[in-house]
Amino acid sequence: MSHFQRWALALTLPAGALMLAFYVYPILQVLGLSFSEPTPGLGNYAELVTNPAIRRVLWTTVQVTVPTTLITVTLSYIVALAMVQMAPGRRRLAMFLVLVPFWISVLVRAFAWITVLRRRGIVNSTLQDLGLIHKPLALIYNELGVVIGMVHYMMPFAILLLYANLSDIDQSVIRAARSLGARRWMIFSRVWLPLSLPGLLVAALFVVIFSFGFLVTPALLGAGRVLMVAEYISVQISNTLNWGVATALSTSLLVAVGLLVWLATRHPALRAALEGGRK
Repeated sequence: MSHFQRWALALTLPAGALMLAFYVYPILQVLGLSFSEPTPGLGNYAELVTNPAIRRVLWTTVQVTVPTTLITVTLSYIVALAMVQMAPGRRRLAMFLVLVPFWISVLVRAFAWITVLRRRGIVNSTLQDLGLIHKPLALIYNELGVVIGMVHYMMPFAILLLYANLSDIDQSVIRAARSLGARRWMIFSRVWLPLSLPGLLVAALFVVIFSFGFLVTPALLGAGRVLMVAEYISVQISNTLNWGVATALSTSLLVAVGLLVWLATRHPALRAALEGGRK
């Protein structure tokens, strides 16, 4: 081992020790509790399959995650594609507006949506004043309200991911398609969309993984009526003290996310997007 390699190893040891102490060890503790509380065995994992309440929570999580991902990726793609084609000045302004939500607490954003979407909120009051509806719409404290809040939270992340991907597309390819007589829709469907597929997959994967762990937004905008996995785990730990089921569900969620990432990276386009930085 060379002198440089020894120094490099010595510099990485503190970071490795911190990771073992504050990341690996807590995960191993959670894994151990899932097999030992309240009695040793696989009873907690069996309950994940047999308990109808847990199955309902898992199904609710899927029902919220799927539309959240589809809506977030679609809207973010539209915004990112528009930003790529903007003039530099407008692009800087658009980027500033995309980054503004990062400076606002998730709690503030959730309470803001409650003010906007409640029965006497801005949306319902405006629609009633215009005579478009006769009674308030149920826009909050249900799955719709949770999806709206989660889409709003996730869009800045997805926009940045997609903007980075779209910015790397060679504009000469677009100009060549135009010179050959391709119309806008054909350029989008034959050039932009195929070349941006890796970015779309990365953004979708990112939104799905984050959606599995959402807690604050579903808790506030769902008001206990839309119980997702993260909130259910919190309830089991804080209220019922059912550590066995909570840790078993946490471990299963961790394994599911890891498996999802592994399966996604088997796709050539997504693997290319993840390895693009090593060119």
